[in-house]
Amino acid sequence: MAEPGDGLVPPDPHRRHQRHARHSRRNSTSEPADEHTSLLRPSRSRIRIQNGAETPSRPAHLSRNHSYHDNYYGSARHHSRHGSWSHRLVQALTDHRQESMTESKLSIAPDERIWYDQFTCTDWVHDGIADAYRAKQLRSRKDWRGRLAVLFDGAQGWILSAVVGVLVALLAYCVNIAETTIFDFKDGYCKRAWYLREKRCCPHGLCTDWRSWSEVLGGHPLGEKWVQFAVYVVAVVTLSVIACLLTLTTKTIVPSAYRMSTMDENLAAEHSQIPEEVDNEENSGSVSPTQPNPAESLPPPMVYYSAAGSGVAEVRVILSGFVLHGFLGLKTLIIKSVSLIISVASGLSLGKEGPYVHIATCIGNICCRLFTKYDRNDAKRREVLSAAAAAGVVVAFGAPIGGVLFGLEEVAYFFPAKTLFRTFFCCIVAALSLKFLNPYGTHKIVLFEVRYKIDWEWFELAGFILVGILGGAFGAMFIKASRRWALSFRKIPVIKKYPLFEVFLVALVTGLIGYWNILTKLPVAKLLLNLAAPCEDTERDDDLGLCVSSLDEFPAVISMLLTAFIIKGFLTIITFGIKVPAGIYVPSMVVGGLMGRIVGHLVQWVVLRFPHWAIWGTCPLIRQSSCVQPGVYALIAAGSTMCGVTRLSVTLAVILFELTGSLDYVLPFSLAILVAKWTADAVEPLSIYDLLTMMNSYPYLDNKHKPMFTGELADIVPRVRRERIIDITNSPLVPAVSLRVKLEILHRAGELDGGLPILRDGILVGLIPAPDLEYALDRLDDESSNLCLMADIPSIDDDDDDAEPDPTNFTQYIDPAPVALDIRSPLELVHECFAKLGLRYICVLRNGRYAGMTHKKRFVKYVRELEEEEHKS
Repeated sequence: MAEPGDGLVPPDPHRRHQRHARHSRRNSTSEPADEHTSLLRPSRSRIRIQNGAETPSRPAHLSRNHSYHDNYYGSARHHSRHGSWSHRLVQALTDHRQESMTESKLSIAPDERIWYDQFTCTDWVHDGIADAYRAKQLRSRKDWRGRLAVLFDGAQGWILSAVVGVLVALLAYCVNIAETTIFDFKDGYCKRAWYLREKRCCPHGLCTDWRSWSEVLGGHPLGEKWVQFAVYVVAVVTLSVIACLLTLTTKTIVPSAYRMSTMDENLAAEHSQIPEEVDNEENSGSVSPTQPNPAESLPPPMVYYSAAGSGVAEVRVILSGFVLHGFLGLKTLIIKSVSLIISVASGLSLGKEGPYVHIATCIGNICCRLFTKYDRNDAKRREVLSAAAAAGVVVAFGAPIGGVLFGLEEVAYFFPAKTLFRTFFCCIVAALSLKFLNPYGTHKIVLFEVRYKIDWEWFELAGFILVGILGGAFGAMFIKASRRWALSFRKIPVIKKYPLFEVFLVALVTGLIGYWNILTKLPVAKLLLNLAAPCEDTERDDDLGLCVSSLDEFPAVISMLLTAFIIKGFLTIITFGIKVPAGIYVPSMVVGGLMGRIVGHLVQWVVLRFPHWAIWGTCPLIRQSSCVQPGVYALIAAGSTMCGVTRLSVTLAVILFELTGSLDYVLPFSLAILVAKWTADAVEPLSIYDLLTMMNSYPYLDNKHKPMFTGELADIVPRVRRERIIDITNSPLVPAVSLRVKLEILHRAGELDGGLPILRDGILVGLIPAPDLEYALDRLDDESSNLCLMADIPSIDDDDDDAEPDPTNFTQYIDPAPVALDIRSPLELVHECFAKLGLRYICVLRNGRYAGMTHKKRFVKYVRELEEEEHKS
């Protein structure tokens, strides 16, 4: 066993026993702190969800561990878990000899902290240190078993990436097959095999095996046309209601103490404010400040549905280090997958591509349980989640390189080179797996993959720029319209109280007005294919009549496209945010594609109407109607509109390139995306997911954009309050009751993952994080009379090392070197510390003495206020 001073491994914090059990508070002894202690201990990183049987009595209105997920969260579930098979394999390979180091969460007892608490932030620094010492222990073995264990440890990331890629592709295959089959059931069924969709039932076109419902019902009592319409509307409403009912089973209630408003795509959510600290001068010296009156007006508890919406905004926040228990769990995965199939099959104006990102991230989170290295380290886990989110984009758009760029540009917060390469590997595996599965029978990964064989002409650049401008403007206006609709319609009490009723109304409107237009009746992916496909493409539907050959055909086609554009745009606005799994990617592309197709046909009409203009060259004389391809304009406008909604730029250009597989169109795609991004930023500064993140008051600090800082750290530091510090000037022993009161003050302020600085003569000597303090207090036998040791004192005991650790010794939870900045530090530096280091809080010093502490949530609030002022100006 290695000794603490041999330089190989740090001392084991669990073997630093407390031997002060003979007096009123057992004279505490402990080893002096050094560079290996406290910060490197395994208990520094995670917290368990409390078991009510273990927790000392505390006021009911101050309890904050009541966030539940319809009994999905059990207290035991979050603080104990048996070792996985890989854990047992690693133990077998490394022998059963225990080393005297921190163990880095490789052998945590069932009663120790495994998980971060709900709605807290990941401590990236401590997770990184814990993993470094875990790896150091693993590499300390020099025998063949140790070398094999090191190789297996290095391969775990690649194994996980491959497993996640295959599983994401397999689930996407099941969703694609199921939703296309159920979608066709609204029109009829296959007589020879009811489970076949129309294309599989009649692969060569119309046949007698496919029977429409009007045919089955004999046209009674309204006639064939109206019977078919009635069955269609009933089917749309029924499927939508079923999808909503499934989604509502993921209901999660969070008490108002969490200071948030909602966590799904509800643009009518009220802004959630971080509570201001209340000065309490008269009680500042008391250990028992005035308790809040339970009857005082408190905001109602937050209710959200983890399976609703696309989940992209929440995935982005989770990857930044925010903890949302259950949002990536197995129940959410199953329910969201099933309800996504039904909601897409219902015919609502929504897509499955956005939810694929959330579903893939759920798969990555669940697969992390295979390996302890990822299961018990949130920083390592997020490497896998980044790769999984990118794989979701791959199965959505068939673009492996676009998936990697999506992870880099949109969702990932920390994206080192190692994560980039593994993400690329995961994306390739997902793409190959889905291509092998061949869900559409066309050997394409996605339905709307197209090929352009004719190059574009130089005079078309003006048209490409025009659709880029229009697409960016429409995308930005969609955000404003969706927000306006949510603030008006969803504020109606009955709609706000009964989300199922809203889904029923939206489905009814969709069925009533979407049936009569041949384009709006199609599924969004198939409609996008027909809009973007060239006229010579055999995959498109000739019955739609989108290809014209003479000038006389243009008015009818443009009229049909314009009607579909208005209907689809309206339906997409009212559908976004309802309580079903729904993506906005492809619906926004379809709306843009309809607009682009209209512009394309107008350009085509001008060229055919005036073929001898010199600007066209010989193009209209040689190729006639094929001189201008309206499908190109449709796809460019589709990408531009999606850019206006999501503000993706390079990612979208690459996705469009991979959808077409043509280098000839890289320049038009890129140019249109650039123009769309500029236009959208001018009309609406925030993307749809930035707006949701801001409204939900997530502690998300954007590391890609930041406002102009001109102030100093002193501008955001609250004054020092006695109940927010631990003063050990007179004695290192502090009553546990006093610590509990200070902890509850932090909780009421919303700083669930905050901390209490420890001062001696006004000098900062350490800090104990609030989650660790709560854990330590919950382990006390008699909280009312215990005194807790908050500083190391010399040891005079010679007890053996087998003594039980003293639960009143809190020194093992103290961070002896918290990050501190001078109060005159520029806010630019503060932003870098929070964004780049992933800190939860920063201590503030003035002339070397403690002057306060600022939490990440407070800084995020300040940054948002600055951004709002910039937007107003």
